[in-house]
Amino acid sequence: MRISDMNWMQVEAYLAHDDRAVLPLGSTEQHAYLSLSVDSILAERMAVEAAKPLGVPVFPALAYGITPYFLAYPGTVSLRVETYLSVVRDVLDSLVGHGFRRILIVNGHGGNVPANAMVGEWLGSHPTVRVKWHDWWRAPQTWTAVQHTDPLASHASWMENFPWTRLPGIAMPETQKRLPDRSGQPALSPQAARAFYGDGNFNGRYQRPDEEMIAIWETAVAETRTLLQTNWD
Repeated sequence: MRISDMNWMQVEAYLAHDDRAVLPLGSTEQHAYLSLSVDSILAERMAVEAAKPLGVPVFPALAYGITPYFLAYPGTVSLRVETYLSVVRDVLDSLVGHGFRRILIVNGHGGNVPANAMVGEWLGSHPTVRVKWHDWWRAPQTWTAVQHTDPLASHASWMENFPWTRLPGIAMPETQKRLPDRSGQPALSPQAARAFYGDGNFNGRYQRPDEEMIAIWETAVAETRTLLQTNWD
């Protein structure tokens, strides 16, 4: 259930018998022909579908993350690392203050991972709290499903193209994009990143059949739900 669909009295009643919560982390950044909110849409939807049968509340996705390399693409918003870590820390402090003790963070954006290290530090002063960090798209079972479907999968490619991240009236290219490998090379400035990546797809096809995408999605939801149910001690 979404916190957005609850009032404070319902949250208080829930905390009388359970202390789990889900916090989705997203981003607002270029995703080629897909929505700028792909990471937030996917993280929150993943969290809601995984938590719904368990009755665990899901907080709204944090819609801004760390994505300075895409700032040459209009619509992208990036927080400084120090700002982002402070925001996530403040959110966790708020949840713990209310009585939540088991928190699953469902992260939808690779650039947000510095917060994972901060969470480990934060837990040192909160010994009764348990937090799991879950990069849902690259969790073991989900990533295996992605690779079995098409090993050429990347940012803004088919692997993020679900019915709920597409935009009406926007046609997808029918090609398979291939860019040179940049392993071992310096990081790109925002302007250089736009020049190199072009439309924003890093590599791969832009779209695959919906039945393949739904199968991957269902694997990811089940994997996420298992994290909510087990191994909290």
